[in-house]
Amino acid sequence: MSVTLDDVHDAAARLKGVAHRTPVLRSRTLDALVGAEVHLKAENLQRVGAFKFRGAYNAVARLSPEQRDRGVASFSSGNHAQALALAAREFGTTAVILMPEDTPASKRAAAEGYGAEIITYDRYTGDRVALGAALAAERGLALIPPYEHPDVIAGQGTAALELLEETGELDVLFVPVGGGGLLAGSATAAKGLFPAIRVVGVEPEEGDDTRRSLAAGERVAVPVPRTIADGQAADIPGELTFSINRRLVDDVVLVSDDEIRDAMRFAFERMRVVMEPSGATPLAALLAGRAGPLPRRVGLIISGGNIDAARFAQLVGGSSVG
Repeated sequence: MSVTLDDVHDAAARLKGVAHRTPVLRSRTLDALVGAEVHLKAENLQRVGAFKFRGAYNAVARLSPEQRDRGVASFSSGNHAQALALAAREFGTTAVILMPEDTPASKRAAAEGYGAEIITYDRYTGDRVALGAALAAERGLALIPPYEHPDVIAGQGTAALELLEETGELDVLFVPVGGGGLLAGSATAAKGLFPAIRVVGVEPEEGDDTRRSLAAGERVAVPVPRTIADGQAADIPGELTFSINRRLVDDVVLVSDDEIRDAMRFAFERMRVVMEPSGATPLAALLAGRAGPLPRRVGLIISGGNIDAARFAQLVGGSSVG
């Protein structure tokens, strides 16, 4: 299996009028700080507060009517859970989601609010892929994983497609990477439109499985990450996502939890934008200089903004950036 630019265009047609065409944000202060023209694709303003709705809806739309009627299942740390629950509701079917016990309460409540049935597991001892597959098989549900699925990847790629349609050719695109679905979809869209563009993934330091895997030329597992970027707490890239990313991604850079906090604080204080930790990693890479000297035109995908007020205050309550 693979994913093509045509698949991303097809997904965009399915999502038209359903997903939000999120704005591309600019900040003169940010441009001056990093010495580049930065364009931020604000997927924190997407339905369910994250890019995940794109892939979930596209995957559910691609099921046969018989499959949809039986319902869908998945496993997720939060944003895909909400996205699949909403997508299922849009199609008049049901969703059952396996979620870590330590998922932020706001993310679980949102998924339940969209109608999902939630089953919890221990992310540090349980194999979510095996548990999710068993759950789907037991109930006869269509399993739609958070990233390891061509229709999910194609849907996620529509965020980069929209960004580049609005900005024209960029020199480099920075994308958060957890399991690799957003990165794979974004790289497919970006390289398909502009072959010379550099695509760079951004991971938390404590969850550098994609960086290690690309360096090794094969998938490498790491201990389950303990990072504030819970949406990027993957321990190994997906097979399909890795097969795409090893062909199309130019580099992966790492950011610390403190750098993520600084980026969240900057976005809030200087841009009045709320980012969840995983969504802030590309901005963190720029502000902390992790990306090295920047070319003139830079794109970032801000993947999500799902964080409750108490958690946000806990993470960013401190001194200002810059």
